[in-house]
Formats: sequence, structure tokens, C-alpha cells
Amino acid sequence: MSDTSQPQDLAALRQRIDALDAELLRLISERAECAARVAHVKTADDPDAVFYRPEREAQVLRRVMDNNPGPLHAEEMARLFREIMSACLALEKPIKVAYLGPEGTFTQQAALKHFGHSANSLPMAAIDEVFREVEAGAVNYGVVPVENSTEGVVNHTLDSFMDSGLHISGEVVLRIHHHLLVSSVTRKDKISRIYSHPQSLAQCRKWLDAHYPHAERVAVSSNAEAARLVKTEWHSAAIAGDMAAQLYGLEHVAEKIEDSPDNSTRFLIIGNESVPPSGTDKTSIVVAMRNQPGVLHDLLEPFHRHHVDLTRLETRPSRHGAWNYVFFIDFKGHVDDDGILDVLEEVRGHASDMKILGSYPVGVL
Repeated sequence: MSDTSQPQDLAALRQRIDALDAELLRLISERAECAARVAHVKTADDPDAVFYRPEREAQVLRRVMDNNPGPLHAEEMARLFREIMSACLALEKPIKVAYLGPEGTFTQQAALKHFGHSANSLPMAAIDEVFREVEAGAVNYGVVPVENSTEGVVNHTLDSFMDSGLHISGEVVLRIHHHLLVSSVTRKDKISRIYSHPQSLAQCRKWLDAHYPHAERVAVSSNAEAARLVKTEWHSAAIAGDMAAQLYGLEHVAEKIEDSPDNSTRFLIIGNESVPPSGTDKTSIVVAMRNQPGVLHDLLEPFHRHHVDLTRLETRPSRHGAWNYVFFIDFKGHVDDDGILDVLEEVRGHASDMKILGSYPVGVL
């Protein structure tokens, strides 16, 4: 091959990329125009039409991943489509999403992962505030943490469902990576105080014991708050994620310091509407049982007999009497699937109370 062939090949490849970019631009614009027409059709039939359909978006993303030819990874391709759909949906009607704040938290990261960056995300100071904003109609959806793979359930979220009429409309599972962060004024060799959320401190306990055994560990309301505090303290560091680091302009001293490499947190999307089946769904219920022998067997036996796969079972003290408990149960399937309602009717027969929190698509990304 001659020396002149490589520049010619490179020029041809660049021309091909330019042509593909022009075609992508045309197709994305055409998709956006279709989305705008969808909005027109929906509002013509119903001025209060719901534009965001969780089951529809889950189906689209699954189809993208199943049909992805490579070389991009299927999840990476789905994330690209997630952002395209988010931008197109914003043309129809921008979604307002409340999340457990402040800015820079993992909950905000989960909200952006699920709804895309074209959604309007609003930070709330507490989980019950997220519930109230959705119930009042001030926002369309809320995002709250429900469980961590190493630290267990978020009890405040489970307790909030007991008094709420909201539905679960989706879930997001986020891989949690913690980093040790410092500011431009920090003296790295003099770090004597480390800020973070209590769960993050617990998730990095072994690493801290090995690398900063004498540093004071200060629990604060969020990792983003920890990142904010170190901006003006020369002897402190924060444990937080990439979003908080970018928001507050912090430097990484050590990356991925969590003790468990599989550390993940599951978040729930809460809203006012029920979600139709998507094809791969999960249902969450809360059940109050009478205090009597064999109560757990009576609760679980119908699921076993009907071959319904349980994915989670949590117990919380009831607010109505000492030593009474309620059970939070997740299982595979949708309430509209064949046989599921029969199982739930059997469970209801043994229970003093039962509430279906929602059927929703299993998290795609």
C-alpha cells in the first residue's frame, strides 16, 4: 500500500461519517415531528391527556437493546435512545420530576437516568416532600430510594407508602460508585475529617479503616451536602459520586472506594396513574396480617402454589397496635396478567388489609 492511500482512506471515512450524521439529523428531526403530532392528536381528544407512558418507553428500549447489532453495547445504545425520547417528549409536554435532593445526589442521577436530561428535575429536602409534591399535582412524578444492596431498605420510603394513594410506575437500579473528593484548598496530607451520608460512610467502612483510620467521620444529610462543605475547609474531604464532584468542582483523590464492587441502589418512580402491562413487569403490594400463628405461611403459600416469583419481602412495624406488622412484597408479573388477581384475592382473604402499590415495567437500564 502506498503512503498516499491512508490519507485517501481517512478522507473517505470522514465523508461517510458526515453523510451518516446528516442522515441521523434528518431521522431524529422526523421523529421529533412525529412526537409533536402525537401531542396534537392526544390533546384534541383529551386536554388532560397523559403524554408519558412508562410501559411504551420500556418496550421501545427493550426493542432497541434486543435489535442492537453492535459494536456499541446494548445499554449504551439504549441510553442514546433514552435521551432522544426525552427530548421528543419535551416537545409534547415537559415532565416535572421531584427527587430527594439536594442537587448532585444519586437520586438525581437516577431521575436523569430514567427520564433523560430534558425532564425538569426539582430537588426536595425529604422523601415525604417528594410524595406530597406528586400527590398535590405540582410535579408529574417523584423519584425516591427504596433499597441498597449492602445497607438494606430505606424505611422512610416504605413508611410513606402506608398513607399514600400514589402508584409505583417504574424502577431504576443504579450502580453506586463512591469517590474520595477534595477541593482546591484541601491539604491532602492533612485530611482529618471526612463528610458523607451515613449510608455512604457505612458502604466505605473498610476502605476508610485502611486508609484514614484516624480521620473523623461526619454524617450529613446527603453526599451533595458533603461535597459542598469541603469547598472551604482545608483539612476535610467528602465521599460522593461523580455528579456531586462536577457540581462543586472537586478533585478525585481515590475512586470507587465502596467496599462492595456490586454496590447498587434501587429507586422507585411514583406517580398518580396506573401503568398498563409492558410485557416484563413487576408488582408491589403492602399487606397487613392478623397477629396469629402461621401468618407468614398463609401469606406466602398462594404465591408458591401459583408459581409466582417473589423478588422481595420486607417487614415493617404496623402503626395500628404493638407487635403487629405489615409486609411489603414485590413479585414478577402485572395485576392484569392471567392468574395474578386470583393470587391477590387469596392473599386478601388472609389479610386484615392489602393495598396494591403498583404494577410497572422492570427497570431496563
